[in-house]
Amino acid sequence: MNTFTDSVGQLFVAALLVVLGVFVVVVLFRSIRIVPQATAGIVERLGRYHKTLQPGLNILVPFIDRMRPLIDMREQVVSFPPQPVITEDNLVVSIDTVVYFQVTDARAATYEIANYLGAVEQLTTTTLRNVVGGLNLEEALTSRDNINGQLRIVLDEATGKWGIRVGRVELKAIDPPLSIQDSMEKQMRAERDRRAQILTAEGTKQAAILEAEGARQAAILTAEGEAKAAVLRAQGESEAITTVFKAIHEGNPDGPLLAYQYLQTLPKIAEGEASKLWIIPSELTESLKGIAAGFTGGRAASGSGA
Repeated sequence: MNTFTDSVGQLFVAALLVVLGVFVVVVLFRSIRIVPQATAGIVERLGRYHKTLQPGLNILVPFIDRMRPLIDMREQVVSFPPQPVITEDNLVVSIDTVVYFQVTDARAATYEIANYLGAVEQLTTTTLRNVVGGLNLEEALTSRDNINGQLRIVLDEATGKWGIRVGRVELKAIDPPLSIQDSMEKQMRAERDRRAQILTAEGTKQAAILEAEGARQAAILTAEGEAKAAVLRAQGESEAITTVFKAIHEGNPDGPLLAYQYLQTLPKIAEGEASKLWIIPSELTESLKGIAAGFTGGRAASGSGA
C-alpha cells in the first residue's frame, strides 16, 4: 500500500513538473517578441495602447500584454484600378493612378483609421475627380505634372493625421473614349499629312531656287568666258595687225608689189559660195597700169641691154 501511494505521489510530482515546464515555455514564448527591421509592433496592455515595439528583441508581460499585427514602415506602392472621371467638357475618361506612401507613425495608422489603404484609395479617387473635373480633355492629357502635384498635396495633407506620408502620385494612364481616340488619330494623321506636304513644297521650292541659281551662275560664267575670249581675240588680232603693219612699213613695198598681192587675194575672196557680187575699187585700174608698166619697163630694160 505504501509502495502504491509512493508511486502515485511520484507520478503526480512528475506531471506537475511537466505542467510547470510547459507553462514556463508558454510564458517565455509569449514574453519574447522579435520585431524585424523596417516594421513596428503595437502593444496593448489590458486592451489599451501601451507602447510601440522597435525592431529587435522585446520583452512583454505574458497574458497581460498583447501585440497587434506588425506594420510595414517601408514606402509602399499601390496601383488603383481605373476610375471613370468626367472632364469639364463632359467627356468620360478612365484614369489609372499609382500612389507612393509610407507609414511614419504606427500608432496613428492603427488607431486613427480603420483601413488606411482603403482610405488612401478612396481619397485618391475623390481628389482625382475634383482636379480633373475642372480641366478639359486636352488640358488633362497635357497637364499630368500639374495633376500629380495637386493630388500629392491634397493626399499628404489629409493623410498626415493618419500617420501616413504620401511621397508621390502618378497618373499611369488616361484613356479617353474610343470615339475621341479615333477622332484624335484622324486629327494627328491629318496634321502629319499637312506637315509632309509643307516639307515637300519647301523641298521643291529650295530645289527650284538652287536650280535657278545654278543656271544664273552658269550663264554669268559663260558670258564672262565669252567676253574674256573676245577680248583675247581682239588683242590677238590687234597685235597681228600691228605686226603686219610694222613689217610692211619696214619692208617699204612699191606700188607694183602691192597691186600684184591684191590680184592674188581676189581669187580667195571669190571662193565663198555667198559671193555673188564683186566690188572692184577704182584703184584697181591704176594698180593694173602699174603692173603693166613694171613688166614693160622690165622688158625695155632687158632689150636695151641686149
